[in-house]
Amino acid sequence: MTMSAGWYLRRLSRMGPAEIAGRVGDTVRRRRWRSGLPDRPAVTGARFTAVLPAGTVAAVPPDAAKRLVAEADRLMFGHAEYFGVVRDDLVDPDWWYDPKTGRRAPGGYSFDVPYRDEEAAGDIKQIWELSRHHHLTVLAAAYAVSGNERYAERVAEHLRSWWTANPPLRGVHWISGIELGIRLLSWVWIRRLLDEWPGAAGLFEENPQALDQIWHHQRWLAAFPSRGSSANNHVIAEAAGQLAAACAFDWFPDSGRRRADALRSLDRHLRTNTFGSGLNRELASEYHGLVLELGLAALAEADAADVPVPASVRLVLLRMTDALAAVVDSRLRPPRQGDADDGHGLVVDGAGTDRWASLLATGDAVFGRLDWWPQVTAADVRTPLLAALVRPYPAEGTAPAASRPARRPDHFADAGLTVLRGPGEIWCRCDGGPHGFLSIAAHAHADALSVEVRHDGVDVLADPGTFCYHGQPHWRRYFRSTLGHNTLELDGTDQSVSGGPFLWTRHARTRVLTADTSGDGAARWCAEHDGYQGSVHRRRVELAPTSGELTVVDEVRGPDRAARLAFHLGPAVAADLVGNRAVLTWIRDGEGRSAVLDLPGQLSWRAHRGESDPPLGWYSAGFGRKEPTTTLIGTGRTGTGAAGGTDGFTTVLRFGGQGDA
Repeated sequence: MTMSAGWYLRRLSRMGPAEIAGRVGDTVRRRRWRSGLPDRPAVTGARFTAVLPAGTVAAVPPDAAKRLVAEADRLMFGHAEYFGVVRDDLVDPDWWYDPKTGRRAPGGYSFDVPYRDEEAAGDIKQIWELSRHHHLTVLAAAYAVSGNERYAERVAEHLRSWWTANPPLRGVHWISGIELGIRLLSWVWIRRLLDEWPGAAGLFEENPQALDQIWHHQRWLAAFPSRGSSANNHVIAEAAGQLAAACAFDWFPDSGRRRADALRSLDRHLRTNTFGSGLNRELASEYHGLVLELGLAALAEADAADVPVPASVRLVLLRMTDALAAVVDSRLRPPRQGDADDGHGLVVDGAGTDRWASLLATGDAVFGRLDWWPQVTAADVRTPLLAALVRPYPAEGTAPAASRPARRPDHFADAGLTVLRGPGEIWCRCDGGPHGFLSIAAHAHADALSVEVRHDGVDVLADPGTFCYHGQPHWRRYFRSTLGHNTLELDGTDQSVSGGPFLWTRHARTRVLTADTSGDGAARWCAEHDGYQGSVHRRRVELAPTSGELTVVDEVRGPDRAARLAFHLGPAVAADLVGNRAVLTWIRDGEGRSAVLDLPGQLSWRAHRGESDPPLGWYSAGFGRKEPTTTLIGTGRTGTGAAGGTDGFTTVLRFGGQGDA
């Protein structure tokens, strides 16, 4: 996907003067750096002291260690899967190769590489992911728990191979700051986990090639921070990686300055990226997880190095953890809101480890769980490792413990996210928040007033997900479109106006009118948005406390317009649509479950599944993966007697019991 001149003009229009000036400076610096690299400062007597406390590895639960070693063995045989693409070439990988397209990224000066053009460079996510070196942190962790040196030796082979193939400012891996930041964090943990291996010092602090790479990574991050409208999760990763390296690899004359600058950036951007309620401002659930992982890992490095951390850093991470505990469903799954690209900050666990359970377990170890938190029974490797480095909360000498919610929050007013809960583990997310974060809202979807409904953790009315970023623009448009969500589309247009794959030029404004989750009678929610010029879409949702019956009413104030109302079913749900009634069935834990969806009679209803031209009826469980699912589309108009009438478009979802399917 190449960017047109029009895209650059639209992107420029979303920047302020300070950002424009900063980007001009970046351009000048890139041109100046083309002429050559400065010599790394001399390093003498470097030692790695940021080790794990004694007994930490022994505290890793046996089940988690077993999963970790099994994953490491698969990696030793060269097997891995990234974004739905299986690889078996990782014994000796080509770091610039994309197995999805079969293409290899071109070389040359990094800032000349056309990384957005899949025809020229391949799928950049496939290429970048392996070079985050999460597979090497897994192998290093397997060495730590097993003592088997073959894991450590493979790590050393891959690092030396990568450093040789990717000298500073050459090739595709020196383009994006988030990649450099996460890679530095991985290297810190690799060195820490290999500390008992006799070759660890020779691989890192005694290795001029490693020292060159670490220092030039830090120099790059200091020179090209994400700015202004791009200061989202990327800037958190940049600050976290810089802070981790400057704490653990404090061997350079500028380490102290790098550390102080990174800590200031982390503190500032954690606060600006997070609502006061604790939810991430991008309103993209997976990025909430990524930022929380990065923040906890950065905090661990600062504490391990005895670097004073502002109280605001711990406070934001605490609130993020409580917010995560509040919004997950009965199976510890968070909302599927906004973009999701399977990005992780630190990976030391094997396949089958639940990301969200792991984060909550770490939150419990670091901050202490509240009585209303959901129970976490799964074990992981990362929690005891991080908890061994982070000071207990509240840390000695810092501000006193923050006030925390006495009961489980259901309504996050600043984020516009409301969760209605009912019998049978009914979970309903209602979206009445801002369109996204910053002027470009890069990871937002046009999903105002959408609902997401689960029954005992099963997606019934589903958010379809993300699937892709680059290279397939028609799929990118679909998965973030209004029609791609459980809400109302007017005149075939999105509520917010897209200017490109990570750019929105006009944002729908939404306001919540009612959010009653008190538990006294039915739970109710009502909100409206102005995304359709000349019309206002208002939606009311009510969840009955005993029956669990869910009622959704859509009203449109304004002129008569063509309307399409969409309900996307989860991939486990089968639908039998007759007229305006759909009987839904699925299996959960070997038991048949069912529901009836009574749809507005004013609309003409049709079921769509796995259609590609145009896309309709798809579900993406993870980045790069999609599968057919059923989408119910009602077509009609909003004139008097339809949504403009007193009853609006009324949809009722009634759940049956077990054994009904």
